[in-house]
Amino acid sequence: MRQLELLAPAKNLECGMAAIDHGADAVYIGAQRFGARAAVGNSVDDIRSLCQYAHRFGAKVYVTVNTIVFDNELEDTRLLLQQLKDAEVDAVLVQDMGVMQMAQEIGLTVHASTQTDNRTPQKVRWLSSLGFARVVLARELSANEIADIHREVPETELEVFVHGALCVSYSGLCYASQHCFGRSANRGACAQFCRMKFDLLDADGEVLDRQRYFLSLKDMNQSEHLGELIEAGAVSFKIEGRLKDVTYVKNVTAAYSELLNDYIRRHASAYERASKGHCSYTFKPDLRKTFNRGYTTYFLNGRQPNIASFDTPKAMGEFVGTVKELRGHSFNVAGVASFSNGDGLCFVNDNRELEGFRVNRVEGNRLFPLKMPENLRPGLRLYRNNDQEMERLLAKSSAERKVPVKMSIRATHAGFSLRMNDVEACIVAEHQEAQKDPRENINRQLTKLGGTPYECSEVDIPADFNFFIPSSLLADLRRQVVALQDSYHQKPMLTPRKCATCDAQTYDFPYLYNVSNKQARQFYEQLNVSAGNAYEIRPQQGPIMQCRHCLRYSLGFCVKNGGRRPEWKEPLSLRLGDGRTFRLEFDCKRCQMNVYANE
Repeated sequence: MRQLELLAPAKNLECGMAAIDHGADAVYIGAQRFGARAAVGNSVDDIRSLCQYAHRFGAKVYVTVNTIVFDNELEDTRLLLQQLKDAEVDAVLVQDMGVMQMAQEIGLTVHASTQTDNRTPQKVRWLSSLGFARVVLARELSANEIADIHREVPETELEVFVHGALCVSYSGLCYASQHCFGRSANRGACAQFCRMKFDLLDADGEVLDRQRYFLSLKDMNQSEHLGELIEAGAVSFKIEGRLKDVTYVKNVTAAYSELLNDYIRRHASAYERASKGHCSYTFKPDLRKTFNRGYTTYFLNGRQPNIASFDTPKAMGEFVGTVKELRGHSFNVAGVASFSNGDGLCFVNDNRELEGFRVNRVEGNRLFPLKMPENLRPGLRLYRNNDQEMERLLAKSSAERKVPVKMSIRATHAGFSLRMNDVEACIVAEHQEAQKDPRENINRQLTKLGGTPYECSEVDIPADFNFFIPSSLLADLRRQVVALQDSYHQKPMLTPRKCATCDAQTYDFPYLYNVSNKQARQFYEQLNVSAGNAYEIRPQQGPIMQCRHCLRYSLGFCVKNGGRRPEWKEPLSLRLGDGRTFRLEFDCKRCQMNVYANE
């Protein structure tokens, strides 16, 4: 049976526990430092609490220690890794090869973060040879490319993103934020350069298009394609969103959990979930009602023309109809959606800008905004990016997860034992023959599991078991075995640390290895790899972004893929509002677009 894991994000302890409650098999969370989302750190104590909660369901906790670190941070990093080991985290995600070595020395399981730029079988094979138990693949890969990697490196677990925000650059190879604002994406401080407005210029400086979000991608949604990813060889399905709030985590996790369960039901002899328990919800999961910039399957089935959102980097939400008629301070909507007071709606106006407003009152399909938008007109498509009813449902307790357990009671030499799944508790008690059949009371007392994550419909009692046991002793026995089951955790098997058995990936520019400390430098020197200083230490000539997203293709001018021959003069450039320009290089051999900073 191949285990399938739904991996959910945790901004904090609350989000992590909600993810488990709503069906996650694992969660990933950042510690106080050295995570790729510097804005959302968590104490080791909170991470320990999350581990204890998750492990009751056989779920796992992975901690992101996936930034590059500087020499003066190595000892702090080592201390953090030891604390995470003591907290019984199941693995750490790392980018920095110096951090990888420290984690392995401490005895932690290591996963290769997507920040290590994992696109090819060669790279995954090399990472596997170093002792990485799992590799998080680049978001840009197609199902066929994932299948090729699995076919060539079948022993390594493959983790893929299935939902959430997309970085336009290959992860780990984006230096735009560092170059422009001194905020490194490889240090968890990305300033979201790709969500900014640009003018598009030709080689002569003529403006081809003004003030558009040329690098802003839609959000990934593979909810209809989980089967393809499973069949390609992926085992962990990752939801992006460590900056998202708890309502996002609840809805998206529940939606994908149901989809995974449905797939497993149809392939029950081949797959099972990676954790225990079943969930019940007080709401109907719906991905349309959660923060999104419009959805795309990205490159899952090859290059697509509609992966970007040039009009806005903000959440559009679900399409709810078109504006039909304006009347005074209200308008009506042509569509079948229902609305609630307080809903947030938006539309793209005639200036190609997103404009939003809040609904103050609803009368059927006639809406009364708090303030009537000036640019609203009949025929505009209307979207809901804040569903008040959904938010109300998700703001309270919205799921319950229960683990079915088997319980069996036996007489021992000194008293009685109670077994629950993997653990056994014993009490010392006198063997008193029962005057009437004790089974009903034993079943009733031992299956009182309210307030625990467990449920049991019947206790296994031997046919010749005829002992009277006071209800107080049965309750004590039940509490003991529940406590043991709560604390039971099967430790992960460590992937042995190895020596590289294949060559490391080579880059055209030495800074792309992201080497920022002496330990990582020594690591590459031992492999005879000429890795230069990280861009964060010494900015160098070379691309500040490498993207599979290609503007020439998105605008319909990729001759290689049947587009029109462009009439403009290249190279093209993007210009920020402050006047800084960035040259675009269309690398057709590699089918990618590179972005360079113009000096």
